[in-house]
Amino acid sequence: MKIEPASPKDRDTTIALWEAAGLTRPWNDPGADFEKALANPTSDVLLAREGGDLLGSVMVGFDGHRGWVYYLAAAPAHRKRGIGRALMNAAEDWLRQLGCSRIRLMVRDDNPAAREFYEAVGFEVQGVITLGRTLD
Repeated sequence: MKIEPASPKDRDTTIALWEAAGLTRPWNDPGADFEKALANPTSDVLLAREGGDLLGSVMVGFDGHRGWVYYLAAAPAHRKRGIGRALMNAAEDWLRQLGCSRIRLMVRDDNPAAREFYEAVGFEVQGVITLGRTLD
């Protein structure tokens, strides 16, 4: 397995992976998320590949204060092979190269499997409530 940054040509296959993994929501535009991540020097999409197969992805970004992880996904047919862990390690390495020392992510309340995964790779629930609103 090889992990490398995505390129614009990877957009559609990466979005298909996110959809297959159940990560997309009607109120988010995954195509815009992908394109913005590649266009910004403090964010990227990393892809795990084996041969010609896309095995997984992670979107990573640094806001200058802390790192953020989004869209961590392993292809359903390739789960339980360490792909998620390898992608998280790659995301952490990417953030360290920018001088980032803290990493955060959000897990939806209705996704206990994701919470279990993140706890297994060393994340812990923190005493924070996330608030938000749409600027559109």
